Parts: sequence; structure tokens; C-alpha cells
Amino acid sequence: MVDLRAYVILDSLQPQFASFQATISKGYLPKVGQASLFVEIAPGMAINHILDTALKSTDVTAGMQIVERHYGMLEVHSDSQADVRQAGQAILDSLGLKEKDRHKPRVIANEVVRHLEDTQTMLINRFRHGNMILAGQTLFVLEVEPAAYAALAANEAEKAADINILEVRAVGSFGRVYIGGEERDVVVAHEAATQAIEAVTGTKKK
Repeated sequence: MVDLRAYVILDSLQPQFASFQATISKGYLPKVGQASLFVEIAPGMAINHILDTALKSTDVTAGMQIVERHYGMLEVHSDSQADVRQAGQAILDSLGLKEKDRHKPRVIANEVVRHLEDTQTMLINRFRHGNMILAGQTLFVLEVEPAAYAALAANEAEKAADINILEVRAVGSFGRVYIGGEERDVVVAHEAATQAIEAVTGTKKK
């Protein structure tokens, strides 16, 4: 039995998040404005069959396929939101599941740190794959479970505010989003990201 941990469609990839995905993806790179589907399942090895099902069902392109010990995650994208939704439906049908069977995401940590010192920004900039954060700027960190919902949080935050996406980790036991910028913008991004996560329907898992 496959556990549908995360299932989320991004209607329009924002410029920074699309570029971030292009930086970390091992597959075909997404472009700004495309629709994207993230799916996370357990056990991880099942992701191979699930991605095969998605690619054969319609005209979508594979950006990511990650297999970990416990979880597997995939990302597919297309210029056509309809094709992305069709790929998602094919996955659900193959598993005998519905969208409502996904896990409802849970925010684990949610922090805003204002007016960072320069030595801390140096540490953050060393591990990020996106933009940089500068001394005096504000940092927003979100941790969410399941991990793949971090992608939704980052994309919605960018829609809402003029911020910098520093890092998005959307695979593993927990997902994390690091966002930086001016305090007024980070506050707006914080609200948009948390509201997006809280609005996702699904089944509460223990």
C-alpha cells in the first residue's frame, strides 16, 4: 500500500522559485509560468512506477525523481496546467487514491528573525542555492511536514511579496523554506506561505 504523503499542483512557477528548481533539479529544467506537480510517497521505491505512469499519461516533463530510504518524491511540469492535472490524476488512479487521501501538511516551525548580523548571514549564504541574504535584512524560516509542501510555501510567498528565496528543501522527513528580504516584505511572505500550507486539505496523519 502506497502512502500519499504529499500531492500539490503549483499553478504558475514564479521567477525565483523556477530558477531555484532549475539550479537543483537533475532532470529537465522548469521555466517561469509553467505549472508543476509535486508528489511525495512512501515507500520511496514506488516513485519509479509512479513517475512512469505520469509521463505516459500526458505531455509533461520530469524535473525531479528522488528516492530516499523512507520517502520518494517527484516533480513534473508543463506549459499546460491541464496536462499537469491529468498527470496527477493518472497517478492517483494508478494508486487507487483520491486527492483527499494525501496528508494534510503540518507546520513544525515558523520563525521570523529580524535585522540579522553579518556573521549569521555569511553562514546562511554558505548553504543556500538561491539568492543571498544581507546584513540588516530579515529572515523567515518555515519547517513543514511532509516535506514536498515546502515547494508550495516558497512559490506562494514569492507571489505575495518582493523577497529573496534562499533555500527550499522539499524532500526528506521535513521540508524547509528560507526566505530573506526587507522586514515589511518578509512579513507579507510569512503570512502568504503559512496560509497556503494551512489551506491544503487532506487527511491528518499521526
